[in-house]
Amino acid sequence: MKTITMPTLKTQLPVRSRRHHWQLFLLSVLLFPRLAFGAEARSATLDIARQLNQAFIDVAEKVSPSVVVVEVARAPEAMDIDENHPLLEMMPPETRKKWLDGRKRELERRQKQLDDGEPEYDGSGSGIAIRKEGYVLTNTHVVEGAQAIRVRLRDGRKLKATIRGIDPQSDIAVLKIEGAELIPAQLGDSSKTRVGEFAIAIGAPFELDYSVTFGHVSAKGRNHVVRSFMTPLGSSMDQDFIQTDASINPGNSGGPLVNIEGEVIGINTMIRGLNTGIGFAVPINLARTVAEQLISDGRFKRAWLGIGVVPLKDYPDFRSFAEGLEDGVVVERIDPRGPAYKSELRPADVITRIEGVKVNNAQELRNAVRSKSVGSKLTLDVVRNNKPIKVQVKSDEWPEENLAVPARMRAIPEEAQPRFLGLKVETATKELAKKFNIEPQEGVIVIEVEPGTPAARAGIQTGDLISEANHKPVKTARQFSDAIKSVSNKGVLLSLTKAKDGASEFRILKDKVE
Repeated sequence: MKTITMPTLKTQLPVRSRRHHWQLFLLSVLLFPRLAFGAEARSATLDIARQLNQAFIDVAEKVSPSVVVVEVARAPEAMDIDENHPLLEMMPPETRKKWLDGRKRELERRQKQLDDGEPEYDGSGSGIAIRKEGYVLTNTHVVEGAQAIRVRLRDGRKLKATIRGIDPQSDIAVLKIEGAELIPAQLGDSSKTRVGEFAIAIGAPFELDYSVTFGHVSAKGRNHVVRSFMTPLGSSMDQDFIQTDASINPGNSGGPLVNIEGEVIGINTMIRGLNTGIGFAVPINLARTVAEQLISDGRFKRAWLGIGVVPLKDYPDFRSFAEGLEDGVVVERIDPRGPAYKSELRPADVITRIEGVKVNNAQELRNAVRSKSVGSKLTLDVVRNNKPIKVQVKSDEWPEENLAVPARMRAIPEEAQPRFLGLKVETATKELAKKFNIEPQEGVIVIEVEPGTPAARAGIQTGDLISEANHKPVKTARQFSDAIKSVSNKGVLLSLTKAKDGASEFRILKDKVE
């Protein structure tokens, strides 16, 4: 019998065609396993899908008994609205009056309900039990301004709850339910959470209790989510959020974000627009730290240094003043209320490490400081004028309220001295300091700033006191004039004390905006 030899791919097809042939073959195996390997392969792939399906079911069944629905009755004063609100100003006068009258009647009705002991629970969020003795973790914004709080459990029970403590900067709150034994959730370790892993959200979005959605961890360490223009706390919030594409909606706030093991890795906090697939959760490691202190003390004592910083990478104008440095944060402001004000730290210093831990942005600095107890002496690795030094600062407790800033006089002295890039200065004297309501110290006082000039764009204001130019002390207007004569293209770095609140800051002035 004659044998017929089939030509091989190697001898009959060019290299590119052979590669394409194998790609098509592998694709057919993935898409049509029955054709490639028969029913056994198809069964195996279905088994994998069934196992994944069961894993999500197991997570939901494991965590849901620990999830609670938080119902809130707002105090009337918390629901009040400013009659001068910009949105109201846009309304026609008659519509505006009708709306305000209706609002007033509604607030009076609610107040009467509260007085009669029948609060109206019209706000809701979610929470997660963390101790069987009745402690529930949720968001500050869910319960802030509440006149009464009620928690609904998975078994249908409705129990009254009180606020054990809140921490607005992390948006974490702890509730206490008396006389109830809860099923605490298993808390994970958010530092081990990896981008790309499954993330499951459980809560009560739009009052749809115990909804389960899933997605992935999209990113970690998001720290520019809440801007200062959104809330006064925006610039000082603990922002180290986990980002997820698991569907999170109003009502999910305060509920858990869990991994495929059923461990809580975050507390769902906010979303960026509806149906965008962008949600944010407070990492459970931070939430746990805050919650434990709220439970024990009723409040969270947060250590601070009293400085404002900006990442070196985000400050191109400063790079020429920090040659050879790639990482770190630039000290832009030193608050006169903070402990750093009394230390050797100076504006324009670049902090590279705190207690040996690298810091490259404001949140990493907060994390490093918060990890130590209030009153700890911290060693900062600093680069000043291209020279490495060490500075020690003893942390203090973050002040609960901003101190009132007294009104500043804006008298302009008669004699004006040298002008530079839009500002005039005069040698600081006791009399001049008194006129501008600032503490007497050596330097020059800004007595005039021209609008639209580099000085105005840099935020320098009348009454600010300049003590250094390019790290050289200036005690008189003449010294200031001499110090800036040899300014290069990179500009001049000024160290100053702000007249507004006495903070130590620095500014870079340049002829041109790049």
